Amino acid sequence: MRKLMVITIGVVIPGLLLLLVWKGYNAVFEPNVNPELTPYELFVEPGTTLENIYEDWFESGLLLQPEGFYLIGTKKGLDTLKTGHYLITEGMSSNGIVNMLKAGLQTPVKVSFNSAKNLRDLAGQLSTQLLTDEASLFDALQMPMEGWEGPLKQGAFLPDTYEFYWNASATTVANKLYQNTISFWTPSRIREAQEIGLTPGEVSTLASIVMKESSKSEDRPKVARLYLNRLATGMKLQADPTVIYAMQQKDPAKVVQRVLRKDLSIDSPYNTYRNVGLPPGPICVPEKAALLAVLNAPEHDFIFMCADPDQPGYHSFARTYAGHLVNQRKWTNWLNSRNIYR
Repeated sequence: MRKLMVITIGVVIPGLLLLLVWKGYNAVFEPNVNPELTPYELFVEPGTTLENIYEDWFESGLLLQPEGFYLIGTKKGLDTLKTGHYLITEGMSSNGIVNMLKAGLQTPVKVSFNSAKNLRDLAGQLSTQLLTDEASLFDALQMPMEGWEGPLKQGAFLPDTYEFYWNASATTVANKLYQNTISFWTPSRIREAQEIGLTPGEVSTLASIVMKESSKSEDRPKVARLYLNRLATGMKLQADPTVIYAMQQKDPAKVVQRVLRKDLSIDSPYNTYRNVGLPPGPICVPEKAALLAVLNAPEHDFIFMCADPDQPGYHSFARTYAGHLVNQRKWTNWLNSRNIYR
């Protein structure tokens, strides 16, 4: 009996120890992620601890053996995590996840914006996609950018899709947007701007007006050429969006669906009914397509236009003032029929 007990102890206990080691190894080094929940995005904010994400993942079922992750994380000193965006993929082990978080090996995020009303609006759009707050981003966007100083600054940040680390600094974000604008303005595009008598900043300014004037991509090049025709002949642009911009500079909350005759006398360098030429800078953050609409505007000889009620978003064009009055009357009647008086 004694001999049998010794044999049993000598066989069973080592076997149990091997089983525990094997299970422990699996819990640490074998794939430990629920494939049904991958890819899983982890956004780590300041102050997030190992305990925080262990509890979240225990409840969500992301890890097949969450205890192994917690134990290896504790053993390796993973207490407070580094901020950032991390991607948990199928086949990752607890050890691999801990090593990734401890080293701060982030996966970049895609950040997009199509346009923006102004730099504060842009900062707000960016802040919803990044860790950096709106105020910090707004301050960074206000910093001087060579070639786009003062009123031109709204043209310094080209709408596009970017890749950033989620915890990128506000300065890093602003500089990358600016560098994309610099890259857009190749020598050939600068020559195209010169051929129509404009600088890159002036193209940006005109593109912003074109954007606000027309919502249709097919209409914008034609609108751009009309304004270029006016600039070439010394006519005032008489662009309603510049009047609205001037009004909203004085009262940002003001909603304007219809520009009235009394509005045309507003004292502002942005009022193109009073001032000849382009305003001092863009009236919004213009998108790439609008810039190209100006640079590649098709030739025509129209110098008057009015919104077309039969084709919302498009314009009716005219070569003479008499023809323009016909189009204008049609548009005015349409506004009146819908009780749009402001």
